[in-house]
Amino acid sequence: MTTADPRMSAPSRKWTNPFAGISRRPLTAAALAVILAVTAAVILAPLLAPHPPLAQDLLHARGGPSASHPLGTDDLGRDVLSRLLYGGRPALLGVSVAVSVYIVLGMSLGILAGYLRGWTDRVIVPVLDVLLSVPAVILMLAVLAIFSQSNVAAMFTLGVLSSASLARIIRGSCIALREELFVDAAKVSGLSSVRIMGRHIFPGLVGLLLVQVCLFSGIALMVQTGLGFLGLATPPPAPSWGGMVGEAAQVMEQNPYLLLVTGGLIGLMSISFGLLGDGLRDLDQDRRRGNGGRRPRRPVPEAVAKDTTEPPSDTAPDTGVLAVRDYSIAFDTAQGPRTVVDSVSFTVNAGEIFGLVGESGSGKTVTGLSLLGLLAPAGRVTGGSAWLAGTRISGMPERELRRIRGREIALVSQEPMVALDPYFTIGSQLGEVIRRTGTVSGGKEAVRQRMRELLTSVQLRDPDDVARRHPHELSGGMLQRIAIAMALAGSPTVLIADEPTTALDVTVQAGILDLLRSLRDERGMAIILITHDLGVVADICDRAIVMEKGRIVEDGSVEDLFYRPQHSYTKKLIQSTPSIAPIEGRVA
Repeated sequence: MTTADPRMSAPSRKWTNPFAGISRRPLTAAALAVILAVTAAVILAPLLAPHPPLAQDLLHARGGPSASHPLGTDDLGRDVLSRLLYGGRPALLGVSVAVSVYIVLGMSLGILAGYLRGWTDRVIVPVLDVLLSVPAVILMLAVLAIFSQSNVAAMFTLGVLSSASLARIIRGSCIALREELFVDAAKVSGLSSVRIMGRHIFPGLVGLLLVQVCLFSGIALMVQTGLGFLGLATPPPAPSWGGMVGEAAQVMEQNPYLLLVTGGLIGLMSISFGLLGDGLRDLDQDRRRGNGGRRPRRPVPEAVAKDTTEPPSDTAPDTGVLAVRDYSIAFDTAQGPRTVVDSVSFTVNAGEIFGLVGESGSGKTVTGLSLLGLLAPAGRVTGGSAWLAGTRISGMPERELRRIRGREIALVSQEPMVALDPYFTIGSQLGEVIRRTGTVSGGKEAVRQRMRELLTSVQLRDPDDVARRHPHELSGGMLQRIAIAMALAGSPTVLIADEPTTALDVTVQAGILDLLRSLRDERGMAIILITHDLGVVADICDRAIVMEKGRIVEDGSVEDLFYRPQHSYTKKLIQSTPSIAPIEGRVA
């Protein structure tokens, strides 16, 4: 039995707080405090301003700080503090409009292009290139002329044009993030692309988004100030930060203090945005350090007939819960298509543990993953067929594949740590799979009860405590058991286990194998075990096939493979297996 360390505790929230740990970075915390304080003061300007922003007192023009005028007065005797507070309203409103458009367009286009790829990417990327080539200042001046000096219209335009740069950054990060194994696990669970993008891709981009938003906020503030300096967007005498800088510049020789106050506030805000962005980036990197990933996948396309005289039969095989017939897979390379699996045929029966054995590059993992529709983008099925319980699954549309993933056929991946989303608790991820597979009816309590049953079935004590934890708080053996529990959530008839014990020590490995064996006995499911470890095959498998360079070189019962191997490659694999056999003679 494996249990969680009771001394550890984990928050149960589903979203990682991007500001968590900011107190350990005083400079970042100070920058955030400045931004919040100035924003709050601007919002509360009617309550905090000591005078109306347009009220003139010529007798006290260009006056210094006093009790009545804390920051002094300008050349018309207007209170500088009041004008700064009220002038911040159009400035921060413009920044808010630009940032909102920047986030919505940039994130949407970036995630769509980076995750969906294909024609979506080919359409979006040229549009982004066009937006990046448009001179923003010239277009904003045209918008101001058309929309009667509208501050909102000008900053909306800035947000649209600048969103292209964010979209390109998000697209690049999304392409890398979609290779993570937890995204593959979400696909296997049958989640739609929209759910995966919103629940699994977007949280991984939040840190990057915040950094870019902070940097762009500083840029938008400077653009807004520049428009005000030119007397645009917020025409005088209405107060604006840029307009106040322009007015102070005109009397800089007589009263340099005004430029120091107005320009200093704008500079302080811009620097604070930059420092906040840098700090949030560092915090995000600290949280995510150590995460890995894997290559992207894509659905299995319709099989293309090979140049053979007898095309594959469309009649379902009579035996076996899973049958593969003359199955071939190729990958597109710069030198042309390369066949990695060539005319593979095998049958897996209900209640049987079936081994796919071979060295790295033999095609065993590609064969297993293709049955789930998870081939890499350059891969395709070039011939043959695969049947699950009498239904052909090769060439099945993505929508139909989502219906059977997790329910009829499921996957346990090789590396459970990266197959689980680091941003969510175990309970959140397992509950999502339970709801998606529809194996329970009822509300949250029914889902929690099913979760307890699954975690208990994989021999994890205290399932409630395990459910509250994040993946990094659990051991490798516990994570592998959780991955198995997620695969069992839909009560599949076939379970594909891809090297489930590779990263585990011998003791934990034995426990996982015992668990798979007991699950087979209790549920009667068929298990396809993909491995290069002949010791694992001898321990748990009933039958196995040996693959070399994409072809099956031998198949049969485990007893025949070990005691009566026929192919030279099988014999070499057996001979290369470490053993503790006695050594003849004397060892010096």
